[in-house]
Amino acid sequence: QVQLVESGGGLVQAGGSLRLSCAVSGRTFSSYTMGWFRQAPGKEREFVAGISWNGGFTYYADSVKGRFTISRDNAKNTVYLQMNSLKPEDTAVYYCARKGATTVGPITTPGEYDYWGQGTQVTVSS
Repeated sequence: QVQLVESGGGLVQAGGSLRLSCAVSGRTFSSYTMGWFRQAPGKEREFVAGISWNGGFTYYADSVKGRFTISRDNAKNTVYLQMNSLKPEDTAVYYCARKGATTVGPITTPGEYDYWGQGTQVTVSS
């Protein structure tokens, strides 16, 4: 059974930084594309960032480009999201997810992901 556990969320002032981590169980972590999504109250879950199996390809939502950085350490089965210059509109529950092995759809689509973490709350105060 694959499990994803996020950590690193919290309360931060606007302009501050946080680093989220997602630890993934299972021996085949390094074979999968991983993504970060977020969901604010009353809004749909939205794509934040994605990274290919070897880290060679990354992709970001326009809203976070230049402020957030996704990375992974396959030796530690962990994917990270470094968030800088945080804004109040970044407030949401952040989820990491594993993209399905046989899916061919866009990295930005939640339906392409087969395993999800429980989420970690990020709150940015103004």
